[in-house]
Parts: sequence; C-alpha cells; structure tokens
Amino acid sequence: MYIAIRDLVSNVDDLLKLEVEEVAGVLLLHLNGVMDSHRHTGGINYRNFFECPPRQDYDRRQNEVDRALMEAWAWLKNVGFLVESPGLAHDFYFISRRGEAITSRADFSKYRNAGLLPKDQLHPTIASKVYPAFLRGDYDTAVFGAFREVEVGVREGGGYCPSDTGVDLMRKAFKPEDKNKLNSGSGTLTDKQLQPAEQEAMAHLFAGAFGFYRNPVGHRHVLTSAQEAAEIICFASQLLRIVDRLKP
Repeated sequence: MYIAIRDLVSNVDDLLKLEVEEVAGVLLLHLNGVMDSHRHTGGINYRNFFECPPRQDYDRRQNEVDRALMEAWAWLKNVGFLVESPGLAHDFYFISRRGEAITSRADFSKYRNAGLLPKDQLHPTIASKVYPAFLRGDYDTAVFGAFREVEVGVREGGGYCPSDTGVDLMRKAFKPEDKNKLNSGSGTLTDKQLQPAEQEAMAHLFAGAFGFYRNPVGHRHVLTSAQEAAEIICFASQLLRIVDRLKP
C-alpha cells in the first residue's frame, strides 16, 4: 500500500531531527508502497526517485528533506534492504525480502533493536533458545528463557533434582564451604579456589539474579525495554558460562 512520506512524518522539522536510521525506516515504508507500481520495470530508479519529477512533499524545505532521504537510502543499501537490480541500468534497485517483511515502523524498530543483542558473543545455548524471541520483540519471554537455561544448567551441572528450582537451587548449588568444619556440605558448583567471602558473594550473585530478574517475568508482565532486555540476557549468558566452568 502506497504511503507518502508526508503522511508518515507530517512536520518537516520532526523529520529532519530524526537519526539517519530512523529516516531510513520512514523511507523503507514509503518505498515498499512505491515498489508495487515499479515491479514491471524490475526496480526503482534512484535518480528518477529524487529528480524526475520533482516531489513537493515539503514545499521549500524539500531540498533539505531530499538530502536526509539520500542519506537514508545509502543506509538501506548498506544493510541490505535495497539491492541493485541485476541486468538493468545503473541506479535501479529492488527491495530485499527482509525489507519487504517490514510493513510498519514497529517492525523496523524491532529490526534496529536486534542489533542491541550481540548474538555471536552469547553463550551458544542462550543464543539458540533466546535470540528468536528477542528478534520478535518479545523481551519478557527472552529474559525468562535466558534464566531458564541458567537454571537448567545449574540443575544438570550440579546433579540436582527436577524439584530443585529458582533461588533455593542457587543457594544450594553455590553454598560456601565452611573451612572450620569437616564435611561442611558446600554446593556442588561452589568454586573452592575462591575465598569464603567470594564464594558467598557468588551465591548471592546467582540467587539475587533469579530473585530480581527471573522471578518477576515468570509471574507477571514486566515492561522491559529492548536495551534493558539485551543487558539482562548478556548477564544470564555470563552466569551460564560460569556454570560451565564449575561443572564437576
């Protein structure tokens, strides 16, 4: 469906204040509508789009707008949303499948937010189980899923029962050893190379993480921003790497 840029952002000052990535989102929605009438030609011509005929969407400010849109076009090309059409003259472009899937500014926002979570730096288990939910913008589910993998890792790595869960499991698995007592019954994942105070701190770290991050999203809807969710998931990833290191 064709949507004029003026209909997406009516105030020229508002448009010119946007970052290039935000302008790119506006331009992509507009181009998705324009492409419908250019499929027979194989693509949209860059020069024709900006030069012929002159568009008067913003009256005397159109030149400023066009410069912003040119920057946005270059950004869309760089990330693979706009691709040069094969077999045609220079400056013809078609919209990639990934670009066609973006049909609203909310869709584009989710795409941009995906860059906040560095998939290649996450623990492989968390990356495979959690990243798809994050891409969909389902941030509560992604956070919950990340800590579920930590819980499973602690339970299996420490040899605990399926009934051992949550904060209690963390306290049990990372229980500090008491060097003043024989057979003090420390946790199976307790790092014996650490000082007792540091062992206790690690137990607090895992238990606190579950009490503060995992439990709320497991019992109620929690408003979580994309950036906050990404940071929490990275934290869960680090916890799971610690578990891997401490497995007997």
